[in-house]
Amino acid sequence: MSRMFWDEKLETMPENKMKALQLEKLKETLRWAYERIPYYKKAFDDAGVRPQDCRTLEDLSKFPFTTKTALRDNYPFGLCAVPPSDLARIHASSGTTGKPITGPYTAEDLDRTIDATCRGLWAQGVRPDSIAQVAYTLGPFTGGLGFVFPLMRLGCPFVPSGAGMTDRQLLMIQDLGTTDLFCTSSYAMTIIETAEKRGIDLRKTSLKRGHHGAEVMTEEMREAIETKGGISVYEAYGLTEIGGPGAAFTCECQRTGNTNRWHINEDCVYPEIVDPETFEPLPVGRQGEVVFTTLHLRAMPVIRYRSRDISTLHREKCDCGRTLITMDKVLGRSDDMMIIHGVNVFPSQVESALMESEEAQPVYQIRLYKKGRSDFISVETEVSPAIYHAGQQRIDEVSNRMSRRIKEVVGINVPVKIVPPETIERSAGAKAKRIIDERIK
Repeated sequence: MSRMFWDEKLETMPENKMKALQLEKLKETLRWAYERIPYYKKAFDDAGVRPQDCRTLEDLSKFPFTTKTALRDNYPFGLCAVPPSDLARIHASSGTTGKPITGPYTAEDLDRTIDATCRGLWAQGVRPDSIAQVAYTLGPFTGGLGFVFPLMRLGCPFVPSGAGMTDRQLLMIQDLGTTDLFCTSSYAMTIIETAEKRGIDLRKTSLKRGHHGAEVMTEEMREAIETKGGISVYEAYGLTEIGGPGAAFTCECQRTGNTNRWHINEDCVYPEIVDPETFEPLPVGRQGEVVFTTLHLRAMPVIRYRSRDISTLHREKCDCGRTLITMDKVLGRSDDMMIIHGVNVFPSQVESALMESEEAQPVYQIRLYKKGRSDFISVETEVSPAIYHAGQQRIDEVSNRMSRRIKEVVGINVPVKIVPPETIERSAGAKAKRIIDERIK
């Protein structure tokens, strides 16, 4: 381990050597899944492919996708390649839209996943003399414990504060000398907002860095957290389905540069980009849906998992020295995308447009409703109390300006309603609910 890298060999591996390693791991993973998981044996057989048909990385496109529905239909251990007695830990998604998705791990899986997460934390400046406060939910969700164990491996003391109890979070930041805060970006804004109300200047605390994930964070949101919190903001990317928050990470160069991309731990997860409508593979540099195949998991390997995240891959060496393939910050999820009058609209686009206004507060909700046979959206947001109490004329001027800017970004008219301060529910640690679908009764 060097001063700059957690695993210099893998993080700076030349592309040809990385591809050779990926192919070796891919062949092993396909064989393992085919021989041990009946679902994959049937899926491969139905598609007319066998593990030995994968002779190059490009051959992976011959194999069928795995979807979230398949994971739910095989809950809890139908896609597990080992008996429950061989498992060391079992994570699960929230299951808010149906049965949860389980994430079982062997001890070896955990060791590999923890090490991959350490790469990102090290790149983001976490060291043994840091003090980390983990304000994610410490339950089956991978975001909480998914950071705790890597922090332990780094030798960094941590505070398992969990989500919620924001005043207590602030007390611990001040009294325990927290340097690194782990939580969703929306909860980071809740903490910052609460600190302002309590007269606490976070810039005068030991807090240096924020590590955020689990929800899409726009550049405007990142800038707001950095400016108001006086910290450097980093991101982690991962899914329960592919091993948690160790899949990808931002470094200092990506945080401060113009690219704003994640480094993918591509020896652990093999990424593809496909057209979200035709599902045909797209080359590096083209935007589409990200598809992942795990290369490091043995309890529940996942083949060509459709993440639903819309992004772009890039093969360029970063100024930090890492040669890992990079992924643009996620534009949005294809299942969060709203089609309004034939126009594709992502919540992140609305957020970016709103946050350009200096009067805006970083809280909003999009209301999706039907009028006749057509779908429409409107936005509710807040502004500072001073602006809100300046009178209706001032409110109308700000809301009209926000609406015009959203139209410039997404191409359709979106009314903006400014609601009283503290009307919109704040995040208490979980993902912020951005879309209210009023078409569902």
